[in-house]
Amino acid sequence: MFKRMIRRTNNLKLKHKLIISYILVVMIPVMIVGGGVVNYFRDQAMDRAIDQTKNNVEKIKTQLGNMLRIPMDVSNTLMLDKDLERMVTTRYESVLELTKAYLEYDEFPRFKRTYREIAGVRFYYENPTLINNTELIPIDDQTKETPWYQQAMKTKNVIWAYINDDEIIPIQKLSLVRQMPFPARRTSGILIVSLDQEELNRMLRQEPFETLIADDQGYVVAAKNPAFVGKTLETLDYGIDLSQQENGSHKVKINGENSYMIVDELVPDASINGLKIVSVFSTNDIVEDANRVSLIGLIIILLVLLFALAFVSIVSFLTTNRLLRMSRHLNRLALGDLNVVSRIDGNDEIGQLSRQFNYMVESIRKLMNQVVEKTEQNTALELAQREIKLKMMASQINPHFLFNALESIRMNAHLKGEKEIANVVRLLGQLMRKNLEVGREKTSLKEELEMVRSYLQIQKFRYEDRLHYELNIDLGSDQIRIPPLIIQPLAENAVVHGVEDKEDGVEVTIDIQHKGEVVEVRVRDNGLGMSPERLAEVMHSVSSPDELGNNRIGLRNVHQRLVLSYGEEHGLNISSEYGKGTEILFTIPVNV
Repeated sequence: MFKRMIRRTNNLKLKHKLIISYILVVMIPVMIVGGGVVNYFRDQAMDRAIDQTKNNVEKIKTQLGNMLRIPMDVSNTLMLDKDLERMVTTRYESVLELTKAYLEYDEFPRFKRTYREIAGVRFYYENPTLINNTELIPIDDQTKETPWYQQAMKTKNVIWAYINDDEIIPIQKLSLVRQMPFPARRTSGILIVSLDQEELNRMLRQEPFETLIADDQGYVVAAKNPAFVGKTLETLDYGIDLSQQENGSHKVKINGENSYMIVDELVPDASINGLKIVSVFSTNDIVEDANRVSLIGLIIILLVLLFALAFVSIVSFLTTNRLLRMSRHLNRLALGDLNVVSRIDGNDEIGQLSRQFNYMVESIRKLMNQVVEKTEQNTALELAQREIKLKMMASQINPHFLFNALESIRMNAHLKGEKEIANVVRLLGQLMRKNLEVGREKTSLKEELEMVRSYLQIQKFRYEDRLHYELNIDLGSDQIRIPPLIIQPLAENAVVHGVEDKEDGVEVTIDIQHKGEVVEVRVRDNGLGMSPERLAEVMHSVSSPDELGNNRIGLRNVHQRLVLSYGEEHGLNISSEYGKGTEILFTIPVNV
């Protein structure tokens, strides 16, 4: 399966590979990371909102406890107020007496003036001589039937309740309800201290979420939205019964929206009931800002990714287009067009490849020209060698007759005591036999030197003291294979031109030295030498590809065979100085 996947990948175009790689390696991971970051911000925003709401509820609980401590202190003060006890328990004979008592007792108005949290103070007592002045109220049958009255008469603790009775002047506020016993008279009254509604609402008005406070009967005693005050939790348009929610954090649906609800309860000291604090916020409201920021971020990321995708597409298009142009150039080259030129610009790898392609085409063109030139040279050399062989074959009429004749002359000279003549005839026979074997591809350096030595001895017999020669060869170099008739023409050239041009004769020296990976062959003579102009003319003649103009193997033939066999650097190197002699040098690779 992995190999099949690799094969399918290799079959895709480079442009598609780049785009798919970008989508898989960049776009999809970035979108996944972006989605994770958005969810993380949403969760963080939700956690911060929950923590903030909890802190706000705790703060409201503290503020509410401080506010409820004020009516508690007022009730404690009135519990010890003997003037209040005397005034409510006295049986008044006339209205004038009652009015005078009311005017003399000003504690209730003083509390309202002292504490802005106090909206009013009422005291209910069963005394038919009292008149209802909204502060001191006689208890009647209607009052006795109210839930708060009946509950207060059963306990000595404080009760917190929203009083919503149908009275002439209804309270409709959160109130402290407390029984005030008069042990000396074995009677008791009911004290109600009402909290200021504006102060309660002001405490919640600054809250960021919908927050309300309710008593244990479900009446809303304070709310961020003042319209909720006086309503019960059951009647509020939340879609759930808030009165049944326990303390803590709750994930609920309110009117179909995902919401969170924080519920807490405050039970003041010496109270039989407490107040419930409820704070509600919609999840959408919390994550709205986070969603907006996340949406903007996702749009920016998407735009950047799309821009990057367009950039990758453009780069892939430009890259593939340049590669296609290079492919067309290669196809033209493969069809044999050596004049193709790549004009792909740029300094990147493709631009470098284009320039290397041009270098390669130029090298191939030069190589082809060299091959053609070498082929022409080889053809010319083969033709020249064939011509030489034909001329030599023409002179080889009945070679056995010639050799037998020479052998007869040698034996006759030997029998007559002419040993020198006999030796020269023997050398001449060997030399002619070697010349007739010129068709062999390679010969050893040892055999070549034997033929050179035979030639020099014959010439020594001919010129006597006018010719001196010397052969120097390094040990171990005599088995190197070389083309035949390479050194003998050089020795012949040195002898002929040296003896003919110099009356006192010539000295020919042949040095063969093994130097590293080549064998250096040096042929020197101390003949007349050549002028620079003549030397230039000879060098031009040697390196010229023209056919030979004579019937012997000359310097040009030797040079061309060396170049064809070993390369240009191994051809003849001629140096000469007029009046001092000439030196011809060439090298033979050892490992060829």
